[in-house]
Amino acid sequence: MSALNKALEWVTKVAYLNLLWIVFSVLGFIIFSLFPATAATFSVTRKWITGSTDISLFKTFWQAYRQSILQANIIGYIVLILGYILYLDFLFITVVQNDYLLLLTIPFLFVTILVTLTSLYLFPVYAHYDMKVLQVMKSAFFIMIINPLQTIVMVLGVFAILFGVWHFQWLGLFFSMSLVALSISMPAQKAFRNIEEKKNYIVKKTMLND
Repeated sequence: MSALNKALEWVTKVAYLNLLWIVFSVLGFIIFSLFPATAATFSVTRKWITGSTDISLFKTFWQAYRQSILQANIIGYIVLILGYILYLDFLFITVVQNDYLLLLTIPFLFVTILVTLTSLYLFPVYAHYDMKVLQVMKSAFFIMIINPLQTIVMVLGVFAILFGVWHFQWLGLFFSMSLVALSISMPAQKAFRNIEEKKNYIVKKTMLND
């Protein structure tokens, strides 16, 4: 019975977090609040994954939301601009009938994949490390490159959740961004631990050699 209660408690927490994300996104007319609300969601899921399961959900979300209004918006809109540029490039390549332009298809797909996969790490990196915007973006890219397994897990997790929400759209109200954040945060935390272990190994090896 305690296992069932625990499961119901977590379902309630995840649903509540999702409702907070929706409410706070709408409060700023989405334009000003979507990305801070998303950053706050990742901050909460990070605390859950790292063992802080008894935190005050609203208080933690609100504090992270307030602190991330500027940086989260900058990160989010940089990604949006990059996405829009890639979209324009896609239209240009597909609309213009030119054999030479078709040669750009493979580089275009390569860049698109890199940008998409890097974007998965942006908010986990932002929530985990105390970094400026450019540092967040650089770190997200390099962490993605050196952790292919965790990146694949992220993609599969996000795809599964979006697939489920697409077919059961009423679930989106309670289990959309909160579940997406969890499915990204868990492998991201594994990637962060891998990096820390590699750093510690290099430091120990350097000390032994000295």
